Amino acid sequence: MTPQGTAQDRGLGDLEPGTAQHAQLRARITDIAWTAGCAVLALWAVWSVAGAVRGTTAWAYSAVAWVLLAVALTARAAGRRRPRR
Repeated sequence: MTPQGTAQDRGLGDLEPGTAQHAQLRARITDIAWTAGCAVLALWAVWSVAGAVRGTTAWAYSAVAWVLLAVALTARAAGRRRPRR
């Protein structure tokens, strides 16, 4: 058994500002957010194409969805190439 007041009470000490873990956490959360946003845009684009083919949705919605997906993926790729400070 470990005495009270030792390593268990440190909490999130490793995630304090300025640590490597904190920077990695921020990058990981950003990656998750970008992936979720691109997935939603991709689903919207496919769904709107299917709707346009069936005649329930206008082709304009499909075009907008694909353009937004292309912009998001381009921004994500540009962000990955840029070195972080």
